[in-house]
Amino acid sequence: MEKSILPSIPAKRYFTIGEVSELCGVKPHVLRYWEQEFTQLRPMKRRGNRRYYQRHEVLMIRRIRDLLYDQGFTITGARNKLQELVHLDREARRAGGELSDADFSDDHALPDGLDDAPTTHTTLPPLALSSSDEALQTLRKELTHIRDLLSELH
Repeated sequence: MEKSILPSIPAKRYFTIGEVSELCGVKPHVLRYWEQEFTQLRPMKRRGNRRYYQRHEVLMIRRIRDLLYDQGFTITGARNKLQELVHLDREARRAGGELSDADFSDDHALPDGLDDAPTTHTTLPPLALSSSDEALQTLRKELTHIRDLLSELH
């Protein structure tokens, strides 16, 4: 299956399910289903149970969509792949000495650094280290931003 080009994600804090549907090329009912299947995907719910997604969740949905639609994973396979990527990402960060366990608890899975600055409660696509130095610099900036966002929550 040929990868489709998705629109860029606007610089805003929250997105409705309709906006996320358009940004990710996935119908709203599919997004609601994925919430049940992927525990990392937890949009905020406000009045009338309306969902509000944050940027990191839009990126997570794009990763899930890629795994399922473009790479041909099953739901179970995609779920396992996301967990594996989180584990590898966490190990790489620990090995690099950038973060310690005290910086993030297990309920704040460490997201990846190259796609965009996420907030919390989810995992994101894996870090592609083709140009290591540039990727590590970007990752360092993103992780600092993530740490700052998380510290605001506590």
